[in-house]
Amino acid sequence: MKKHGIIAAIIIFALIIAGMFVFAFLKKNELNDTTPIVDTAPGATTPYDSIDRVDAKHFFIDGVHTIAGEMLMPTPCDLLNWEAVVRESMPESVTVEFTVINNAEMCAQMITPARFIVPFSASKEARINATLNGREIDLNLIPALSGEKPEDFELYIKG
Repeated sequence: MKKHGIIAAIIIFALIIAGMFVFAFLKKNELNDTTPIVDTAPGATTPYDSIDRVDAKHFFIDGVHTIAGEMLMPTPCDLLNWEAVVRESMPESVTVEFTVINNAEMCAQMITPARFIVPFSASKEARINATLNGREIDLNLIPALSGEKPEDFELYIKG
């Protein structure tokens, strides 16, 4: 009788372990099936499509370009990132790639300025353009006056 009880306990324990593995496998497949679908159809609109021009102050000091300005974001939850990509040519071609990250599920729709300062090394004659989330935008560069430094830059640009 004692032997039958031990065998029954081992079988029940093995069934519980097997059930846990089956349950974990089913949950994993369920998570894989519910991946979000990203709409990348041509003509799809984003809240950033209205941003087609950026005004920025342009500094060139000791071989380093610095572009400083601000971009108006649709919500305060938008995080503006940037990277300057310098392509080798004569003169260099520089693309300032702006990207916006917003992981908030709900956020107040309130226009909020996002400031940026982008330094990069290139020749004085470098051609500079910009993109926002992969879409080309106009970059209106306002030359800095002599004696101005990027540290002293104020973001009230007119022109």
